[in-house]
Amino acid sequence: MITLVLIGTAAVCGMMFVLWLIHIPMRNAAIVDAGWSFGLASLGVIYAVGGDGWEPRRILIATLALIWGLRLGLYLLFTRIIGHPEEGRYVELRRKWGKNIKFKFLVFFEFQAILDVVLSGPFLFAAFGSSTQFAPLEIAGAIIWIIAILGELTADAQLNRFKKNPANKGKSCQVGLWHYSRHPNYFFEWLIWVGLALISTASPLGYLGWLSPALILYFVVGLTGIPATEAQALRSRGDEYRAYQRTTSAFIPWFPKR
Repeated sequence: MITLVLIGTAAVCGMMFVLWLIHIPMRNAAIVDAGWSFGLASLGVIYAVGGDGWEPRRILIATLALIWGLRLGLYLLFTRIIGHPEEGRYVELRRKWGKNIKFKFLVFFEFQAILDVVLSGPFLFAAFGSSTQFAPLEIAGAIIWIIAILGELTADAQLNRFKKNPANKGKSCQVGLWHYSRHPNYFFEWLIWVGLALISTASPLGYLGWLSPALILYFVVGLTGIPATEAQALRSRGDEYRAYQRTTSAFIPWFPKR
């Protein structure tokens, strides 16, 4: 298991180094977000191929990792990176960091690679599960994963459609799922990891997989997700976004306040 983790770590660190090199002429650090998704998908496949657990379980975990990682990575690549200016939060990082920007972004990119390795626990533990049938926890986890991926797909599609309408320029998306949460995409992303953690719980050491949804929740709610996104929204949309904040749940979809 340790050897497999080392192989996976080398693979995602190497990929992030290449993406760091690519981002320099692009001057768009948002490529790291797509790389983060692709890295986790790669780790899911590496663990499934190298693990010695029950083959159907390894196929399941590799499939879930690929569907999630490729879907999210390609969505980010084509809607926020290729042909798009650098996102405001990365522009703000450049302003704050000042000197030695390239080196600081290299550290940032490689940190995302290490984060991939830490978050990939559910894939790793499930790949070594030896039980020759799917446990109820695994079935429940797969159902939650399906609901969550459909929710994330819906939220992303609604936001993308809203942004494509020129009449909505400078406005906050408040249609569909965005009427009930300011960040439904983040909520369903976290729910995806809850489903994966449930799947891993049925395997030896799989309870450690719960570190992944806990970390995702911490980063999304308290650190790099909602705080950074909302700070940029307030800079660009001001009072219009403040009014949205007063009426709509930040994370868990719920009925808006009057």
